[in-house]
Amino acid sequence: MDLKKMTGLEIMQAFAQGLFPAPGIAKTMPMQPLEVEHGRIVFEAIADERHTNPLGGVHGGFAATVLDSVTGCATHTVLAAGEAYGTTDLAIKMCRPMPFNQKLIAEGKVINMGKNLVISEGYLRDENGKLYAHATATNMIIRAKS
Repeated sequence: MDLKKMTGLEIMQAFAQGLFPAPGIAKTMPMQPLEVEHGRIVFEAIADERHTNPLGGVHGGFAATVLDSVTGCATHTVLAAGEAYGTTDLAIKMCRPMPFNQKLIAEGKVINMGKNLVISEGYLRDENGKLYAHATATNMIIRAKS
């Protein structure tokens, strides 16, 4: 598979199917894609004892990283072949403490796509739909120089 010839959606679908090895961040923050479609992605994520803050709870960086990942990956699904992206802004609202060793569902959705910027939002919820954190992100589209 030639990544440069694949659309962002094709790349994310191949990743979800296990055709590409998981990136290192998916080992640091245990997360894996469950659903991939144009403009939307869903991950499963689990915080464990490696993700503690000085007070012994789940560090807020866990939610921030997972939400950066799903908002970015949602953006990735709308890109043309040869395009990349970079996060220019990420705003997170923590709603409650993250639980340890509990499956959380992280969903990212594109809410606006312009010529150079993509705006997306993400949610981190438990399996019952309880909201733990919300994010909005802006990603810049990076095109190969011709």
